[in-house]
Amino acid sequence: MKLHKKKIFGIGLACVLLASSAQASVTIGGTRVVYPLEQREVTVKLDNDSNLPSLVQVWMDDGDADAKPGDVKVPFVITPPIFRMDAKKGQMLRVMISGGHTLPQDRESLYWLNVLDIPPKPATAADVNTLQVAYRTRIKMFARPENLPGKPEDAPAKLSWKIVASPDGKGQAVSVSNPTPYHVSFSEIDVQSGGQTFKNDAGGMVAPHTTQVLPIRNMSSVATGAKVKYSAINDYGGAIVGDATLSQ
Repeated sequence: MKLHKKKIFGIGLACVLLASSAQASVTIGGTRVVYPLEQREVTVKLDNDSNLPSLVQVWMDDGDADAKPGDVKVPFVITPPIFRMDAKKGQMLRVMISGGHTLPQDRESLYWLNVLDIPPKPATAADVNTLQVAYRTRIKMFARPENLPGKPEDAPAKLSWKIVASPDGKGQAVSVSNPTPYHVSFSEIDVQSGGQTFKNDAGGMVAPHTTQVLPIRNMSSVATGAKVKYSAINDYGGAIVGDATLSQ
């Protein structure tokens, strides 16, 4: 399970990447959002676990993490887009599909929900030079058409896996092909070969009807009959554990 974070520093504001949500005050109730396209809207719960209020801005993007909120063109509207969250309070976001947009009906589409948590200004003049930190949380939102074949939780077992040359020219990697209309995300992938285990701890994702090459650390040769063991992520953030034989 990977949450994408951005940390914004002030005396003035600058940005660096943050991989953990441990210090964020405003949290999202889930690690992903599924939007069934037959529904008019879905809701997302936010909670402010801090003893201080926060100013929160929310927006969506279509895969460009560096795009400015005002420049992003997506077929969804979120309300409220900016608001104050008092200490220990919650807020429901409403995500609605906007008119005039046609999304693919034979597969899921992927978008990203961004939540920027901006702390309050210093309370006193003595605190003016205190480090202020804002946190950006970015999670996946899957726009899912009605009546897609199969079930999303069955998609990981339908993938096909093979050994390929690593794209960086160093050793080998695994190629995973997804014949289903669902995205499949991984938290962990292991290759077990000849009594050894080679790992990809970074996870990854394969989109519907595509093939993705995923790196495996320090893997230079694989025996016939080697297996891949994976932990995929379901709609609720839980694990779907499985394995498959790798083809050469």
